[in-house]
Amino acid sequence: MRTLKRSTSAAVVLTALAGTAALATATPASAASYQCSTSSHTVDDPTYNGPDSDNWDLTVTLCAKRSGGYLYTTAKVNWDGPYTAKNRSTLTFNKAKIQLQTKRSVRGTDPVVKSVAYTGLEHALEHSSGNGNGSYETGTTAYKAGSGRYLADGYIQLDWSGDGKGYRSPVLFTASPTV
Repeated sequence: MRTLKRSTSAAVVLTALAGTAALATATPASAASYQCSTSSHTVDDPTYNGPDSDNWDLTVTLCAKRSGGYLYTTAKVNWDGPYTAKNRSTLTFNKAKIQLQTKRSVRGTDPVVKSVAYTGLEHALEHSSGNGNGSYETGTTAYKAGSGRYLADGYIQLDWSGDGKGYRSPVLFTASPTV
């Protein structure tokens, strides 16, 4: 009989501990999480006409979340560039940036309430892996949000070295869902 009591006691203790562990790892229902969208575009290097591939496949994930009366936005850029990107290094771009925008969602055109340019994208692109791949993450912006819905939006602009044209037209990506 003593063995049965110990086994039953051990089972009760283990069940209680498992329940406590489950509660400790559960997140509260009110905890905000990022709402994101991912989209891609292929961009051709207009300054190169050789036999090698020169396209940059850019994928951008734009994210937004609400927490404590603030709206937080962030973005991540991934790319599959030409394998020759490593050889050209700092000769590929004069400038490159991702413009991260916080927008208030309204009927018609959503107004930009905060906008930050992340120019570190140029260095990251020009220092791609040996295969021409890489990634870059922006910082996180914070905006004191009022009532209404908001979203993260953004675009990339590239100034190709050697073409004398400055920033080309923005490469647009899909905005995050509204939060």
